[in-house]
Amino acid sequence: MVEVEFLGPINKEKLTLDISNLSQLSELLKEDNDVVEWLDKCAVAVNDTLVSSKDMSLNDGDKISLLPPVCGG
Repeated sequence: MVEVEFLGPINKEKLTLDISNLSQLSELLKEDNDVVEWLDKCAVAVNDTLVSSKDMSLNDGDKISLLPPVCGG
């Protein structure tokens, strides 16, 4: 099982999912109306390290973070 957290303005509770790669997560989140608008805008981190490939394998206990763009000063 992996934990998925949604940071910033996404405003969604953490999920615990039984998935093996980020492609599976992407497909699941495309069906979630609260998250779908953010998918193309977010950076993704696995265990606090930014990743760019959806084919990355996930291990039991991994933490995935969706990081929306932010503005600040």
